[in-house]
Amino acid sequence: MPLVPMSEAVGAPGRGLGAFNVIQLEHAEAIVTGAERAGTPVVLQVSENCVAYHGALAPIGQAVLAVGRAAAVPVVVHLDHATSADLVRAAVGLGFGSVMFDASALPHDANVAGTAEVAARCHADGVWVEAELGEIGGKDGVHAPHARTDPEEAAGYVAATGVDALAVAVGTSHAMLTRDTVLDLPLIARLRAAVPVPLVLHGSSGVPDDALTAAVEHGMTKINVATQLNKVFTAAVRDRLGADPALVDPRRYVAAGRDAVAAEVARLLKVIRADG
Repeated sequence: MPLVPMSEAVGAPGRGLGAFNVIQLEHAEAIVTGAERAGTPVVLQVSENCVAYHGALAPIGQAVLAVGRAAAVPVVVHLDHATSADLVRAAVGLGFGSVMFDASALPHDANVAGTAEVAARCHADGVWVEAELGEIGGKDGVHAPHARTDPEEAAGYVAATGVDALAVAVGTSHAMLTRDTVLDLPLIARLRAAVPVPLVLHGSSGVPDDALTAAVEHGMTKINVATQLNKVFTAAVRDRLGADPALVDPRRYVAAGRDAVAAEVARLLKVIRADG
C-alpha cells in the first residue's frame, strides 16, 4: 500500500492515531505488524535523536519508508522533534509525509517566525507540519508534568504559524518508566474547542490505559509512544537471553523484542480507539 499523507490517516473525532517511535529496523517492522493486526492506520516516527544514533537520516529513513510502503495498512512516515530546518529539508527530500519542527526552546517570537517559515516550505511540498509552543508561563519546559498550554495562546500560535497539528502540554512528561500520569482532561477539552487543528499528546508512555482512552474522548488525536515500546522490547530480549545463556544469534533474541513490540502496538491502538 502506498504511504499516505497525515491528513488521510487522521480519523473522525473520538478516534486516536497511534504514532510510534522507531529506533531500529525491527521497531518499524513490529509497529507495522501491530497496526496490521489492529487493522488501523499508523505513524512511523523517526526522531532527531534516532538520526543521531544512526549517524545520518538516510539509512534509517529509507528503511522506514520501505517498511511503510510494504504495509497492508495506511502508514505515515514522520520526522519527530526536529530542531534543525536542514534535517526537515532532508526528510522531505527522502519522502517523509510529515514533520515535527520543534522550536520550543527558542523565544516565542523566534519560535513563531521559524516555525512559520518551515511550515510554508513544507506545505509547498505537500508535507504536514506539527509544532509546539515553548515554555508556558515561565514553567520549566513544555513537557514537564506541571506545564500547561493556554488555549488562547495555542490558537494564536496556530494562526500565526499555519501548522497542521499542535503538541500540547496537559500533564505528560517524556521518557517516563511508570504509567501514572494524571492528565488534565478538562484542559484537553478546552484546547480542542479553541484550536482548529489536531492535538498531539507527547509523553504518552507515562499515561495509563484508561487515561489514554479518555484523552482521545476529550479531543486528543495523535498519540505519541516511544518509551513504552522500548520497555517491552528490552524486557522480551532480557527474558529470551535469560532463558538461554548460550544464545548468541541476534536474530533469535531481537525477534523476541520485535514480537513483543508488535503485540503492544496492537493493544495500544485498541486503547486509543484507532479502529474507530
